[in-house]
Amino acid sequence: MALTKLREFLDSQKIEYVVISHSLAYTAQGIAAMAHIPGKELAKTVIVRIDGQLAMAVLAASALVNLPALKTVAGAKTAELASESDFKDRFPDCETGAMPPFGNLYNMRVFVDEILTRDKEIAFNAGSHRELVRMPFADFLRVVKPTVAVFAAGRSAAAA
Repeated sequence: MALTKLREFLDSQKIEYVVISHSLAYTAQGIAAMAHIPGKELAKTVIVRIDGQLAMAVLAASALVNLPALKTVAGAKTAELASESDFKDRFPDCETGAMPPFGNLYNMRVFVDEILTRDKEIAFNAGSHRELVRMPFADFLRVVKPTVAVFAAGRSAAAA
């Protein structure tokens, strides 16, 4: 169902994209392996609370969110990971943990780690644990209008 909503949006914006189906996988790194995409090229969506408001932190599958850095980027007093119970009802058309990084479709701010801007394309969960969407990163920036900043920790950030 989420893929339908996402496809309708992408089609309305005249964006070229590819849907990649893969075997059931729940972790970003597992999905990357199944889809034969390097973990640094697959974007994962982490739901966070910034000053009490839900937001999306989008970063490479192989990285972790550096919450103090995200708090600084957002100019916030607090930044913390959201619990599943905080956000599961916000994405009724998505499987939990497979939300696409389109905060504009869910009335949420989106923060994208700078390292993802180094790739021509972005690949991400399309609302299920069995499908990805791959599309030009420039189109993602154009329609989502995320805040781009450095806030990842882990292997991806170290490779920067």
